[in-house]
Amino acid sequence: MAADQGWHLNWEESELAALAAWGGSVAANELTAEPSLIAQLVERAPAELVKRAESIRSELIDGRGLVLLSGLDVMRCSNETTAVAFLLFSSLLGSLRSQNAAGHLLGHVTDVGADVTDPATRIYQTNQRQTFHTDSTDAVGLLCLRTAKQGGASMVVSVDAAHQRMADESAILVERLFEPVATDRRGEQPKGELPWFEIPVLSRSLDRITGIYQRQYIDSARRFDEAPKPDAEYVQALDLFDEIMNDPAMHFQMDLEPGDIQFVHNHSLLHDRTGFIDHDDPAERRHLLRVWLSLPGDRELPDVFEQRYGTTTVGDRGGIVVPGTAPTISFTP
Repeated sequence: MAADQGWHLNWEESELAALAAWGGSVAANELTAEPSLIAQLVERAPAELVKRAESIRSELIDGRGLVLLSGLDVMRCSNETTAVAFLLFSSLLGSLRSQNAAGHLLGHVTDVGADVTDPATRIYQTNQRQTFHTDSTDAVGLLCLRTAKQGGASMVVSVDAAHQRMADESAILVERLFEPVATDRRGEQPKGELPWFEIPVLSRSLDRITGIYQRQYIDSARRFDEAPKPDAEYVQALDLFDEIMNDPAMHFQMDLEPGDIQFVHNHSLLHDRTGFIDHDDPAERRHLLRVWLSLPGDRELPDVFEQRYGTTTVGDRGGIVVPGTAPTISFTP
């Protein structure tokens, strides 16, 4: 990754001009989560942006699974204007998915002072390290508005590489990860579902290995008496998986700068963020915008993913939907 920078792209000036004109055609207070409105805006997308988005989608699904797109000047525009442009461009890659029970299509990754020990807290709402994990959607996009005073680096690790090394070290333990394990939904419980889901950490689909993982949520599922508990050997397998991913030789680290947009494929990569120390001034604190996307043309997923994704229909799956969830776009954390 360090030697071959093909994953790190830069906007063309013509693309930035097209994005500014397209995004400027709709004010933030006019952009709603109404699918028909987003579809109409996508139909008016400039051809060069459509081409760029198609190239990124291909890299996510069939390439490295990672794209970093640099060159957006976020200092010249308001956060709302930047967010509109980010949402519109992301919509060219795939369909926007709800990121939480509130139905947010635009997420805000910033430390809001949430209690990390609270089962309802999401780690991205704190300044703590997240640990390697996947999100409940095909791809995640992050746009950096402001960086922390110190730390907050982004890390990715290959599911295939981690699986292969684990297989080399212990054929017995790696096979355990293909068995279902209870994972805490952290209060986001769809209608008719248990407060946890049971999907294997690793799944085989045709010739591909697909991952879904969040160690903290596997551990916190123990709070439910009825949830099946992993045995000692399974815990040993999880520990080895974590150990392998945390080996500096296995993962790749990068710093996101203001204006950088990072897209990560959740099925082929796990991602992480280091802990950080933020600025004292609230106006300068670390702030990233986030989208969850379902990608057309993506890989088929095993039926067991329906527990978390709602459906495995390619291009229309993933996201958090619980009773009362209604898609919405909020431009403030």
